[in-house]
Amino acid sequence: MSTIEILRVENLSKIYGKGETAVKALDDVSFTVTKGEFIAVVGPSGSGKSTLLHILGGVDRPTSGRVIIEGTDIYKLDETKLAIFRRRQIGLIYQFYNLIPVLNVKENMTLPLLLDGRTPDEAELTKIVNTLGLSDRLDYLPNQLSGGQQQRVSIGRALISNPAIMLADEPTGNLDSKNSSEIIELLKVFNKKLKQTLIIITHDERIALQADRVMTMKDGRIITDEVIRS
Repeated sequence: MSTIEILRVENLSKIYGKGETAVKALDDVSFTVTKGEFIAVVGPSGSGKSTLLHILGGVDRPTSGRVIIEGTDIYKLDETKLAIFRRRQIGLIYQFYNLIPVLNVKENMTLPLLLDGRTPDEAELTKIVNTLGLSDRLDYLPNQLSGGQQQRVSIGRALISNPAIMLADEPTGNLDSKNSSEIIELLKVFNKKLKQTLIIITHDERIALQADRVMTMKDGRIITDEVIRS
């Protein structure tokens, strides 16, 4: 396992609301992640898992604390620079795919590059498409695909920029068990072959047990952080 630190989280807190109605979604969370790790974050609903993921992904600002990705303290960036950093360095995969209905598979996958004014590397795109099993679906629109295929497209979109980290929020929450297993196997391929750092939020114990490390959250805190395999 590489020992290059890719992510550092320091004293992260997030409070929603004010005064008596304030809710502490994250409470002084700190941890580090090395390049190529596969981490599962588990815990009951309302434990702060999704809030943590959104803050790691640059989508929701913390109330206090720092998120440092590859040496960049991301919340010191202004909104424009943060948006660019997020597009280039963070791959986000959601439960509901978030594909753009009027774009075909290829356009959805390469969208982060096109927004960045960059031309996709065709060899790299072909490699990702083949690994995802989508080479005969590039001209299809999202509504012509199954749920499992749509989630493959969203994985491709997350990978296309070769990000520092991939964050997946319940990526199999909308899929049956066969498709769930296939999606997790695909994510593991990218994690192992491309050394893609992967943090998954999941309610599924079977998925958690495939990770290198499992972090359990409760009441906005990490209560256990254990290495399953090194």
